[in-house]
Amino acid sequence: MMKWKQIVSAAVCVCMAGMLITGCGSKSDSSSKKRIIRVALSQSEEHPEYKGMETFKKYVEEKLGDKYEVQLYPNELLGGQTKAIELTQTGAIDFTIAGTPNLEIFADVYEVFSMPYLFTSEDAYFAAMNDTDYMNKIYASTEDTGLQVVTWYNVGTRNFYAKKAINTPDDLKGLKMRVQQSPASIKMCNAFGAAASPMSFGEVYTAIQQGVIDGAENNELALTDNKHGEVAKYYSYTMHQMIPDVLIANYKLLNDMSEEDREVFEEAARLSTETELKDWETDVETAKKTAEEDMGVQFIYPDISLFKDKVKNVQKEMLEDNPNIKDLYEHIQKYNKQYEGEGK
Repeated sequence: MMKWKQIVSAAVCVCMAGMLITGCGSKSDSSSKKRIIRVALSQSEEHPEYKGMETFKKYVEEKLGDKYEVQLYPNELLGGQTKAIELTQTGAIDFTIAGTPNLEIFADVYEVFSMPYLFTSEDAYFAAMNDTDYMNKIYASTEDTGLQVVTWYNVGTRNFYAKKAINTPDDLKGLKMRVQQSPASIKMCNAFGAAASPMSFGEVYTAIQQGVIDGAENNELALTDNKHGEVAKYYSYTMHQMIPDVLIANYKLLNDMSEEDREVFEEAARLSTETELKDWETDVETAKKTAEEDMGVQFIYPDISLFKDKVKNVQKEMLEDNPNIKDLYEHIQKYNKQYEGEGK
C-alpha cells in the first residue's frame, strides 16, 4: 500500500511539474483556460476535512467555475504534510491542510499549539480559535515565507493509543510512540516516559503493525478512517493536546488574485470550516462506535491530573525558550479563565 502511494505521489508530482509547462496532458480549449487549484490533504475521503474541502470546491466552482477548477488530493497522494507544505510554498500546489506543528519552522509562534494541556476546555479552545481578529495576525506570520493560513479545522483532542492499556504515565515507560514532528510534542512524550518517534502520519499503521512503534497519539478518527484500530486495541483519553489543523495557501496565489476572486476563496475557506465543525462531533461518535464494536478497541478514561503533573516543566521551558509564544499563550489563558468550570 505504501509503495503504491509513493509511486502515485511521485507520478502526480511529475505531472504537476509538467503542468506548469504543458498542462500535463491534452485538454479542451475551454478547460485549458481554467486555473487548476490543487489541494493536498493527508486525510481520507471520509474525513470531515475532506468534506469541508468538497464544500470549498463546490463554492469556488459555483462562483468562479469559468476561471478555476479545484482538484482534491487526499490520503497524502502528494506526499506527507511536510512535503505538501513545501510544494505549496513553491506554488507547485496551491493549498494544503496540515497540523500547526508543521508550521513551526516557518513561524515559531505556532509552537504554542503543541504545548501540552494548553487549553483547559473545548469551549476555551473554540473561543480562542474563533477570535478571528486575533488569529488573523497569527495567520499572517508566515507571509514572508510564501505561505498564508486562511482558516482552521477542529481535530479534537489528541490521545494515546497502543497495543497495551495506558492508565497512568507509568504505562508509557519504554513504549515507542509516534508523535507529530514538533520539538514540543517530542519533549512531552519523553516527559511521560515514552520514547518519542516522530514520523509521517501515513507510515503509522505499518509501523505499529510491524512493531517499529508501540502506538501513537491522535483523535478517534485515526482508529477507523486510517484503520489504526486494527493494530492498536487500547485508546486512552489523556487529552494532552488540542492542536488545530489549518488550511495553508500559496501566498502569491492569493495576492495575485483580484479582490473579488480572493473574497470568493476566503468565503469558501470559511464555509469549509463550517462544514468540518458540523461533521466532526457526529463522525467522532460514529468512529468510537465502529472502533469498539467492529474492531474491539477498548476506550480508557484515566486520571488526567497524573499526566498533567508530568509535563509542567515542558510548559515552563517552552515559555522560557520561545518569547514569541508568550502573547498568544496569555491570550489563550484569558479564554481558559473565562470558561473555567463552564465547558467540557
